[in-house]
Amino acid sequence: MTSPIRLLIVDDHEIVREGLETLLAEETSVSVVGQAANGAEAVALAAELQPDVILMDLVMPELDGIEATRQIRSAGLASQILVLTSFADDQKVREAIEAGAIGYLLKDVLKADLLRAIQAAAQGKPTLHPEAQSYLMRQVSAPAAPLSKSNLTERELDVLRLIASGQSNKEIAVTLHLTEGTIKGYVSAILAKLGVADRTQAALYAVKHGLAGGNR
Repeated sequence: MTSPIRLLIVDDHEIVREGLETLLAEETSVSVVGQAANGAEAVALAAELQPDVILMDLVMPELDGIEATRQIRSAGLASQILVLTSFADDQKVREAIEAGAIGYLLKDVLKADLLRAIQAAAQGKPTLHPEAQSYLMRQVSAPAAPLSKSNLTERELDVLRLIASGQSNKEIAVTLHLTEGTIKGYVSAILAKLGVADRTQAALYAVKHGLAGGNR
């Protein structure tokens, strides 16, 4: 039996935290392991509990969700961070993604869509609210510097394209007929060469440079 996804809920409103926990209580695929009322608590509990996914509000006292996301990513924790907020302005979307969030949802999300996003995040796959997607499309349509193929090998480019298509390391390994360990090595090399913090930012880089969808 597959272990449930261990979830940390971060929001400065107790009624929101309790409501989310109640909403997810009957789901066997998700287990809420903790709650945090601000970004500082989120950083501490992320280190203590090591959840699979963190559901992160953005506007909070003491430490906001963007800075909390940045600190959790900087600490090297494996937890994936899924933003759940009331705000979808361009600046917040950009800052959240740049800080290392794997997804961006608004609080009007349906339960089924929230569950899918949590499950996707646990697998390292991004989920974006349509308004956040619109922002990213505007970014993609902006002029971008051409990708230097001398920086990445052809095999690394293949892996990057598959990251951008939303495939996990295991799925990429199957697609390219390589071991998952080999793919992990390629992913680490790609992140280092592109100067990005995680695969979400690598995927966004690939989209902006026309590598998504198998383009060469």
